[in-house]
Amino acid sequence: MSGPRIAMIGAGSVVFARALTSDILSFPELANAQIRLHDIDRRRLETAEMMVRSVAKTLGANPTIVSSLDRKAALRDADYVINSIQVGGHDATLRDFDIPKKYGLRQTIADTLGIGGIFRALRTIPVMLDICADMRAECPDALLLNYTNPMVMLCLAVERFGGVPVVGLCHSVQHTARVLADFAGVARDDVWYRVAGINHMSWFLDFRRRNGEDLYPRLWEALDDPARFGKDAVRFEMMRRLGYFVTESSEHMSEYLPYFIKRQSEVDRLNIPIDEYIRRSERNLNRAEEERARLDRGEAVEVKKSDEFAAYIIHSIVANKDWSFHGNVLNRGLIDNLPSDTVVEVPILVNAAGLQPCHVGALPPQLAGLNRTNIATQQLVVEAAVTGNRDHVYHAAMLDPHTSSMLTLDEIWHMVDDLIDAHGSLLPRMTSKRLQTFVPAAAR
Repeated sequence: MSGPRIAMIGAGSVVFARALTSDILSFPELANAQIRLHDIDRRRLETAEMMVRSVAKTLGANPTIVSSLDRKAALRDADYVINSIQVGGHDATLRDFDIPKKYGLRQTIADTLGIGGIFRALRTIPVMLDICADMRAECPDALLLNYTNPMVMLCLAVERFGGVPVVGLCHSVQHTARVLADFAGVARDDVWYRVAGINHMSWFLDFRRRNGEDLYPRLWEALDDPARFGKDAVRFEMMRRLGYFVTESSEHMSEYLPYFIKRQSEVDRLNIPIDEYIRRSERNLNRAEEERARLDRGEAVEVKKSDEFAAYIIHSIVANKDWSFHGNVLNRGLIDNLPSDTVVEVPILVNAAGLQPCHVGALPPQLAGLNRTNIATQQLVVEAAVTGNRDHVYHAAMLDPHTSSMLTLDEIWHMVDDLIDAHGSLLPRMTSKRLQTFVPAAAR
């Protein structure tokens, strides 16, 4: 029997593609899947196909593997679409860091919020909506599994304007659960947790051993241990102030807030890695070429199961087996004190009936309040990308917590203009609805 038809858009992210296909093909029910690979870069697409064939051979699986530079062909009659694109690649990432730096605005990751997250979303939302249009034409019943950041902005754009079912997938919850188990001194498979919020700013509302023991007292002990505090300083600092641990790493969290990067003393005290994503992006480029060299030599690639969610979701639907995970979906009455027109991260049950998000109720008010400081920027970016209203890009940057803590309004306007000019055709066509062109205060 043939298995499900799975299209991987952005398959040129070869290391990530290897992890996902290793997961997919390790399930007997998915071993005969049709894997459709698509990328706009021919060499990276060739590398991805070589890698998937190597994975299949190692696992003894028998998938049908097709690669195509034609996105519509890859999507045709697909059951599942896994998205991992990066619009603009490494060069666009450098612009997201280098231009703000001229204004004194430093960043760490710049893929979720902040000025870098804003412009990554502006580049990506039009492409995402084009993918959705192709899905409506070629595979209208397919489920879109999105891995691309900024997660909330992209999934919100798809929910509002894409016309296809979507869930956003991230590994921050399960990765943080492992970190917390280590901090608490318990086995990683002996923990239970309840998490909710927004992607990269969700909260461990409960963290327990499977026997019911509350593990938060152990986390408070870890906070007071300089060795353990130093391993995750920003997140521990926020737990000290808010009472709960957050899901995304300290380097990410530091730029979602106005408290840290604006003071060099805090950067030093909390060991905040400025420009970290540039280093990661360069490593990823090198790793892709290293993988290609190994494949060209005929070496088998390493195959091991990851903890990414996509394969487990597909398997649960195909095999009708209950499984739960934390995913990102529109807030249809799931978190009571967050807006309905945003995407939230909540527990989700999945089986043959599809995705069944769980009602969480109200978050503690301080957590919901901090989430809302990020949500306002996210909503404005989606409006800017879809309507072409350039003013909303300025508004989003004005409301962004880190940007607004560092720059004056004039500096924000000039920086946004510079970034729009630098990214050029990668951005949607935008016009200002203001009656007068902005005049810097210094020129008035």
